[in-house]
Order: sequence, then structure tokens, then C-alpha cells
Amino acid sequence: MLFNSYFFILLFLPLTLVGYYGLNHAGMRRPALAFLTGMSLWFCAGSGIYNLILLLVSATVSYGIAVFITRAGNRSQKLLGLWTGILFHVGALFLFKYYNFVIGNVNNIFHTNLPFLELLLPLGISFYTFQQISFLVDSFQGECGKCSFGTYLLYVSFFPKFTQGPITHHSRLIPQLQDPGRGRVSFENLSRGIYAFALGLAKKVLIADVLAKIVTIGYGSIGDLNSISAFVVMLSYSLQIYFDFSGYCDMAYGIGYMLNIRLPLNFNSPYKAVSISDFWDRWHITLTDFFTRYLYFPLGGSRRGRARTCLNIMIVFLVSGLWHGANWTFILWGMMHGVAKVLERIFKNVFLKVPKPVKISVTFLFVTFAWSLFRAASVKDALLLWTRLFEGGPGPLYPPMIEKLQDLAEIRFLHMIPGSLLTDHAWVLPAGFISLSLLSCFTMKNTQEKTEHLILNNRTLLVTAILLFWSILSLSEISEFLYFYF
Repeated sequence: MLFNSYFFILLFLPLTLVGYYGLNHAGMRRPALAFLTGMSLWFCAGSGIYNLILLLVSATVSYGIAVFITRAGNRSQKLLGLWTGILFHVGALFLFKYYNFVIGNVNNIFHTNLPFLELLLPLGISFYTFQQISFLVDSFQGECGKCSFGTYLLYVSFFPKFTQGPITHHSRLIPQLQDPGRGRVSFENLSRGIYAFALGLAKKVLIADVLAKIVTIGYGSIGDLNSISAFVVMLSYSLQIYFDFSGYCDMAYGIGYMLNIRLPLNFNSPYKAVSISDFWDRWHITLTDFFTRYLYFPLGGSRRGRARTCLNIMIVFLVSGLWHGANWTFILWGMMHGVAKVLERIFKNVFLKVPKPVKISVTFLFVTFAWSLFRAASVKDALLLWTRLFEGGPGPLYPPMIEKLQDLAEIRFLHMIPGSLLTDHAWVLPAGFISLSLLSCFTMKNTQEKTEHLILNNRTLLVTAILLFWSILSLSEISEFLYFYF
């Protein structure tokens, strides 16, 4: 089930809000939480009963192991439980996400013919695996409060953050789920949540999905691109993934707000970053927090000298690349970011002297260049795109990319305006759209800031209504979010 679908917007979400608050209003707090859990499980099952079964098995086993760890009489028993749980989750993630990748590489290197497994990647497994590992580690360290299996299942399956995060730490979500005061309707929170949801939906439907048309054409015809077209394709994908992931984060945050739940900040204007470190403090913030707390620190962090610190950074980014996907493109993308962060650390004093606008520009260009490897179907395709970027020569923008945008209803309307530049200068459309999208990345506040300081008035109501109406009308081609595949 997708946030950007008629079914979710017009039926699932309203039904969830009415049922949850209705039961709470009737004084039935436990049934209300059970109802919310049921809706979250329905959300998971909306993409196939297979996903629901795997989620229930994973949550049941993990909760049982957490109880064993908590009740264990000595440290060795607790360690046994902890490592059993970690191996269970990592093993499941490996089986479903990485097994075929490893087998494929083994077959290529050793010329073997080992069989592949025909397994679908379970919905949300990359996210709920990390959340459950953190719960097990904290249970071992005695940092988890008491919660029932029902509460734990809701924590794991809570639908606003289930498919693409944020990776929410138990200490931030479970206490909110256990707070009966959050079961009362807050029309202010409801209004702020709808506003954030509308902004996120608009980012996804009106910006990211439009840029996706350029990106799809470009990556499907890399060999035909000149230098300008190759740069436009790379820039378009950088903006597409920005608005796609930002849109999802806004929508998840908004739904949480509607339910009186504060999900953690997961996206904070990352293209305003002045360094790679700053970028990862702003992009997928909760993923960075998880790796820092449960991988970087246990490896020794920065406490064992410069060489070990650099090695730890590379390990974290290698794992981050693998987490995003079972492909050498993701691994190399992670390594690129790791190398950049290591160099940034080594030459810290040099970077401090660089003017801020230059640091922002260089960081953005590096991230955009790296995204091309992230998007490419193979390392070969990425190398070809880089070759076209530097050796493709000058020329007009690749015509099919322009033609693809002409089908949009908004563009057909603009063509009807007498004297429109689009009649004789079709390149104006992608150039203007990309320029405005890029400008907004560097000038506008993030949605969380806007939501927290929102002034509820007629203007806000009008903006929200227009964005929702326009976005819903544009849902003719419902597309999945990019992080849906990770």
C-alpha cells in the first residue's frame, strides 16, 4: 500500500483516524491501540500476505528473545540471547536481500552454477530489522522499559514509518504509544499533520514524479546523450531522489502528527550541507543515528587513533551502501561517501578556510555525481554516463526527454496560452522546472520547521487544499517511492 494512492488517501487514512479516535473517545484505549495495530498490519498486507506473515514471524521471535534476555539470570545467557537475535535478523536480511547477489558473484568468479533462490524482498524488512536489533541490544543493556507484545508489535509495524522509515528508536515511540493522553483528538495537530502530508504529497507527485520522466528516458538511452544532456539527467535524478524521499518523510511525519505521534526528524534540507558529514547529519538522519550508535561506536569510534577512525568510517559507509541495495553500484556509492568523509576528516583544517558557498556547492556537486552511481543499473552504465558527461560534447537537450514532459496536463494548458515560450522553445520547460526545483532546495525551510511553527489561518487552509486537490488529480500514474526498494 502506498501513501500516494487513492485507496490510502480517500479510504485507509480517514478510516484509521475515525476508528482510532472513536474508540479512544469511547474510553476504550486498549481496543484503540489494537485497532491501530490491525490497520498497520493491513497496511503491510496490502502489498501481499507474504509480507504480513514474515513480519509477524520476525516480531514474535524478536520479542520472545528480548523477554529471554531480560529474564536471563547471568551475562552469558543474556549474550547467548543477544547474538541469537542478531544472527536471526541479519540472517533473514541476508537470505532475502543479499543471497542471490553473493551467489551471482561466486558463480562469476569461480565459474560455478550454484542455484538462485526465488524470494521476494519483504516489505520494510531493511527498516524493521534495524529497529528490532536496537531493541535487542538495549534489552541486553537494560535500557528497555516494559511493554506487552501488542505494544511491541505496534512499534514494529506502525504504518507511517513502516516501509521507508524513519528508523524509530523504541525509546522515542513506545512511550508515546503507551501515553493515554495521545488518544484524544487535537484539531491543531490534525491540521498541522494534514498540512505536512499535503506538502509531502505535492513533492512526490508534482515534482519527483515529473523529474522521473527525464531520468527514466536519460538512463535508458545513456549512449545517445551529449554532455549537457548527461548533466541534466544526473541533476534531475539528484532532485528526484531529494523530493521523493523528502516527500515520503513529510507524509510520514504528517500522519504521525495526525495521530498525536511525533516521529523523529529524518530529513533536514541536506543540500544545504557544507560537508559530507553535514550531509549525513541531514539525509536519512535516523539511519545515520543507527549506524553511529550500533556500529561506529562499538567498532571504537574515534577513540583509537586516526587510522582506526578512518577504517571505522569506511566500514560504516560500506555497510550503508550494502544496506541500500545488493549491487556493486551501491557498494561503490557507499565507498565514495566514505572516502570523502575520511578526506574531509584528514584535511579538516583546510576545509575550515573554504567559504561557505563554495563548500555547499562542492558538497552538492559531489553528492549529485555519486547519485548517478546509485541510480545506474550497473557500474558499466555509470561509467558510460560519466564518459558522456565529459566526452559527449555540446549540443541540444536530448529531444525524447523534452517530448516526455509534453503529456503533462499542466504543459498542455501552457501550450494553449498565446505567445507561450513553449511553442518555439521547448527546452524552456525542463530548464525552468529543474532550476526552480534546485532553487527551492537551497532556499526553503524543511517541512518539519514549517509544521512546528505553522500559523493556522485561511491562507494555510487554502494552500493545503490546493496542494491536496492538485496532487490527487495528478495521481493518474501512481508510482512507488524510491526508498521503497531499499
